[in-house]
Amino acid sequence: MSVSDAYRNCEQIVRTEARNFSYGIRLLPGPKRRALSAVYAFARRIDDIGDGDGPADRRLARLEEERAALHRRTPDPGDPVLVALRDAARRLPIPLTAFDELIDGCASDVRGATYARAEDVVTYCRSVAGSVGRLSLGVFGADDVEAATPLADSLGIALQLTNILRDIREDRLIGRSYLPAEDLARFGCTLNLDREGAFTDPPDRLAALVRFEADRARGWYLRGLRLLPLLDRRSAACTAAMAGIYQSLLERIATDPTAALTARSALPTWEKAMVAARALVGAGR
Repeated sequence: MSVSDAYRNCEQIVRTEARNFSYGIRLLPGPKRRALSAVYAFARRIDDIGDGDGPADRRLARLEEERAALHRRTPDPGDPVLVALRDAARRLPIPLTAFDELIDGCASDVRGATYARAEDVVTYCRSVAGSVGRLSLGVFGADDVEAATPLADSLGIALQLTNILRDIREDRLIGRSYLPAEDLARFGCTLNLDREGAFTDPPDRLAALVRFEADRARGWYLRGLRLLPLLDRRSAACTAAMAGIYQSLLERIATDPTAALTARSALPTWEKAMVAARALVGAGR
């Protein structure tokens, strides 16, 4: 398989599976768009293994197989994602070791980890999403990488906290919970489900809990969005589009927590496109 074909495969994965990120990635110039598509495609593979079916020990073994494949000197020529990713890392300063953190975070999912404190959740988010923020920064580049790196990390945490709020019910249906135990106790919630899959906690308590967690996520967006001035125009537009879509999703959840706890929240296509258009215009000012 040629490198060009490998990149095309990754871009196809982005088009079909990156329902939110694709709006930002498409704003990048060709070389960076292809490189970030390769980063996303491998990250998606890791996520899919962690969230997949089958025995936990087999999924953990598959994660370790992918870790080993990532670090081989020469990628399997039949694996288009790793072929593209290795080529991208040769051209750009992409910190491939950050994928180890993503793999570790997904392994904790498979093991059924729970989180006692907010700080524990942030550590998890830093592994599974802050790592992707740092990988993305390797594609974007920045005049001051030392200043930009913790901001990319913070933005990844903000996006993952939004994912957690979007997926509370979906995660509980498969036995997972990412909200801190200390916060559940604070609001008198258990996140237990009845036989129909509905939460047994009083709706007003659940709504207050969701709004509290949303406010915490807003704080991470405030930190993370300080990254934008450190990026070139197209990279800033890409980042602003992805962050803007997730911020809009967060506000939708916070505005109507009851609806978000009943069905998975999502933005309509037209709204995502509007956010991306505003990001591109704003980056040009």
